[in-house]
Amino acid sequence: MQNRLLVPGIVTALAVAPAALAGVRVIHASPNTPAVDVYVNTVPGSGNPAIEDLAFTQGTGYVPLPTGTYDFRVTPANATTPVAISALGVGIDGNTDYTIAAIDFFNNIRPLVLVDNRTQNPNAARVRFVHAAPDVPAVDVGLLSGGVLFDNTAFGNAADEGYINVPGGTYDLGVFLDSNNGLALPLPGITLQNNVVYTVFAMGSLAQGNVQAVIFIDQIPSPGAAALLGMGALVATRRRR
Repeated sequence: MQNRLLVPGIVTALAVAPAALAGVRVIHASPNTPAVDVYVNTVPGSGNPAIEDLAFTQGTGYVPLPTGTYDFRVTPANATTPVAISALGVGIDGNTDYTIAAIDFFNNIRPLVLVDNRTQNPNAARVRFVHAAPDVPAVDVGLLSGGVLFDNTAFGNAADEGYINVPGGTYDLGVFLDSNNGLALPLPGITLQNNVVYTVFAMGSLAQGNVQAVIFIDQIPSPGAAALLGMGALVATRRRR
């Protein structure tokens, strides 16, 4: 997977005058869609993709984009057709950071645009939950020993709680069906660090038996570690029968 900054007009805009820059991250969360290329302000076949060969569960780092309106098109990797996602005229505010996730099964694939708050808390980890497993009903996320962190989150949504503060440490968590509190996915031994911002995605499919949680790091304190931002880490998989 390559994350190349080839967006037309960006270099020119930056050379003319300083501008506020959004950070835009792309995540592949469509369970039956092969690796993809992402085109930004470019029609497939007439120019190079900005992001190449992004596979399921992978995410890019945050790519800087000036304020403006952008066209995003997604195709299978190394192909110019079909255009699986065509999100045209997407407004990007240079003072805001975004995650754009490809979600749902291939026949219904669509973009989920999230606004990211990457503000750090030196005394706690900040954590957000996103439900991106298309055939999994609404879920809660909480401690295996009891206590809900994120309540009643349906597919295609970030939890209403947004980013929450969690003291740094190692936790045994679980994803529970909201309808009956049944344990859908155990997440034992999850380590969270103070001053780090995380987004946890539920991905995969019950039908495919690959429901899993993938943690992305939105912000870390260490200088020079920007290349790690957005990298997903598979933390749990549970085959449902």
